[in-house]
Amino acid sequence: MTKELEIEFKNLLTREEYINLLERFGYKEHDAVTQTNHYFDTTDYILRNQKSALRIREKGQQMECTLKTPAENGYYEITDKLNPPQARDIIENRGFAASEVKEALAEMDVFPENLIRLGSLTTHRIEFPYKKGLLVLDHSEYHGTEDFELEYEVEDYDTGKQIFKDLLDGAGIPARSTDKKIARFMSSAKKR
Repeated sequence: MTKELEIEFKNLLTREEYINLLERFGYKEHDAVTQTNHYFDTTDYILRNQKSALRIREKGQQMECTLKTPAENGYYEITDKLNPPQARDIIENRGFAASEVKEALAEMDVFPENLIRLGSLTTHRIEFPYKKGLLVLDHSEYHGTEDFELEYEVEDYDTGKQIFKDLLDGAGIPARSTDKKIARFMSSAKKR
């Protein structure tokens, strides 16, 4: 189990901006690593209403269960590593082996038997160190739609904010208000 503070800056991109950034940093689309997030909540959206999110992430044979809860300048992430059968049990609502996440959920009055799987989002991700953080270029697919996103994960909010702004300005990309992936996923689900 790990618990860490996630500070990240996000900006939606057009496909053209995404391709231009890949080229600028020497990458091609086929360099991306594919991962799938399975999202969960209760039928009455207790997690969403508390600005929190629960997911299982599959990345090759690596599986993890993460609960994100709000923090002052980001989100706290509680993550339990899982093996593939444990992840499958959670996805299919047959068990919940993520003990630290389960404990944190209980503190929010959320219990595994009340969770439902909302659906899945697949991301093709390229990430690499950039200045004082981690730069991430994502191409995500969900509910028959796709989007492109630039993320910058940092340890210091103020420094990261300036570096991210400078990167956008230098690439001629306008700053866009960008929801978290789960919010975009949920919004697209409502439109179906």
